Amino acid sequence: MELDPLSRLIIISNRVSAPSDSHSGAQGGLAVALSAALREYKGIWFGWSGETTEQFNGHINFQRSGGVTTATVDLEEQDVDEYYNGYANRTLWPLFHYRIDLAEYERDFAGGYSRVNDRFASTVRPLIEPDDAIWIQDYHMFPLGSALRERGCQNRIGFFLHIPWPPRRLLAVLPEAAELVSHLFAYDVVGFHTQEWLDSFCDYAIDEMGAVLDGDHLRLGDRSVQVMANPIGIDAKEFAEASRSPTARLAYRRMRDSAVGRDLIVGVDRLDYSKGLEERFLGYERFLQEHPEERKEVFLLQIAPPSRGAVGSYQKIRTTLEGLSGRINGAYADTDWVPIRYVNQGYPREQLAGIYRAAKIGLVTPLRDGMNLVAKEYVAAQDPEDPGVLILSRFAGAAAQLQVGALLINPYSAEEISDAIIAALKMPRHERIDRWRAMMDNVEAEDVVWWRKRFTDALIEERVAG
Repeated sequence: MELDPLSRLIIISNRVSAPSDSHSGAQGGLAVALSAALREYKGIWFGWSGETTEQFNGHINFQRSGGVTTATVDLEEQDVDEYYNGYANRTLWPLFHYRIDLAEYERDFAGGYSRVNDRFASTVRPLIEPDDAIWIQDYHMFPLGSALRERGCQNRIGFFLHIPWPPRRLLAVLPEAAELVSHLFAYDVVGFHTQEWLDSFCDYAIDEMGAVLDGDHLRLGDRSVQVMANPIGIDAKEFAEASRSPTARLAYRRMRDSAVGRDLIVGVDRLDYSKGLEERFLGYERFLQEHPEERKEVFLLQIAPPSRGAVGSYQKIRTTLEGLSGRINGAYADTDWVPIRYVNQGYPREQLAGIYRAAKIGLVTPLRDGMNLVAKEYVAAQDPEDPGVLILSRFAGAAAQLQVGALLINPYSAEEISDAIIAALKMPRHERIDRWRAMMDNVEAEDVVWWRKRFTDALIEERVAG
């Protein structure tokens, strides 16, 4: 089922990335996925510009690129501090990633979060036409559906959460938990990456608020929302082609040349405490301790672009990792070998594809992750005749789809990481091919187009049927 040609898809997210920037190293997996979705439909991508203004005035900056119209607004400095750096990234992000020790609860944060969502709603409402389908993305905008309903919007509105949903007892720590959950009943469809995250949401709504689950619909009072587990994918064909591009081939050759015969282990993550980078370094250090014969035969390349530099916990993780990599290198390096190459910058996707292809091991160890598209990109970039091995945290959403082929580990266990590294290095070629093929079949079948169509079909189904 496709969208009615007379209707449009309105995507709303915190940050908007123009399609012309789709190969930027700073662009995340979600931005790439939404760019791919919007190429298929007429419509608008609305959100924050990333810029500030002295006084919010609702002025919309329209741009058209690659067949997609983007509409962005500037926010006041106070808005950014309270809504983005505050409630979104110092309250919701740590709590939803099970880091209750890092979550901060400030009324000003909650107030700014509500205020900015109201501003988004008032600004975007005049752009919405009666037949539009609206798709709101992620934890920055839980209340936006309610705010649009308050402004008379009767359109079909969907919401997709790209991070984990915490267990009921963990969510209960949030002062506004019941209010936040009630906002989700303003939507027609709510999507999660995994059945685990969906079950946790339903558990809270049923046990704490009296909701009733009827098939795939969750009912609370006079509102009913369709809930679905819908794991996001990548553009597998495009990424596989990117791994064979001239840029990727050059990156591949440079990595192989610099490796001088050693095996490359690669990690690519935004600099974030949820990604398990400290645990990864400690697991790799355990491997170096337990397998001295392998020390000069491998090296770890960790690419970790900084993010959210205004948030103290992110400054702390950067300092910790710099100290840890320095200590490990100081203990084990030799004149002709450094065990860890730690790089704080991003790279274009084609260059990353070449680096993935050169790596004998992809090391993906988040402590908790809604999905993790790096794992799927690593798989898609491999040489079918001589693929590398994916070592994957069982706490990443991607583990549910890639468990047949990946080596699943507990990222909190340095021993499990060490054991997986040596197993991957010793794995025979035929086993590597079998494991890779099983993962690649899933990456190709449940790609970003599959993800988008499953959600948009559910979003527009009732309207089309009526």
